[in-house]
Parts: sequence; C-alpha cells; structure tokens
Amino acid sequence: MKTLLALFAVLALAGCASAEKTYLNNGEQGLTIDCSGEANDWATCYEKADASCAGTGYRIVGTDGTPQAKESEKTLGVDVGNYTSRSVLVVCK
Repeated sequence: MKTLLALFAVLALAGCASAEKTYLNNGEQGLTIDCSGEANDWATCYEKADASCAGTGYRIVGTDGTPQAKESEKTLGVDVGNYTSRSVLVVCK
C-alpha cells in the first residue's frame, strides 16, 4: 500500500508545471515556466502562464526545449526513456 501511495505521488507531481519569478536584462520582471516531462506539453506551459498572470495576458519572451524525437528513434511509436525538457519565459501584461 505504501508503495502504491508513493507511486501515485510521483505520478501526480510529474504532470505539474512550475513558475518561478525572474528578471530580464532590462529589469522587467518575468516568469520562467517549466513544463518538462512526458506528462506535459507546450499547451501546459501556456496554461500555466495564463494562470500565473491572473488572466491579464502575457507576452512570450523566449522558449527552450528538447527537440521532438524522430519516428525512427521511437519504440512502437512512443518516445520511451527520453526526458523532454520545455520552458517558456513570459512577462505578464
């Protein structure tokens, strides 16, 4: 039972995006949103940006991420074992 609870906790955390305050070179305050992992996608980043900016909107300053695997690199059509990193830097309006 403890093992099952621990597994559930890890899976629940794997699907979360995180936002961290940062400052740009021009002094503007922004948010770095990390939505890495197989359970997330770019839409998760943008949903977290919208929620973090309290619906006021945001401007995308930059994005960074692991390129998507080629079909020949996948196992049975799934990218298994590769950690996908995604992050987006936004400034709230």
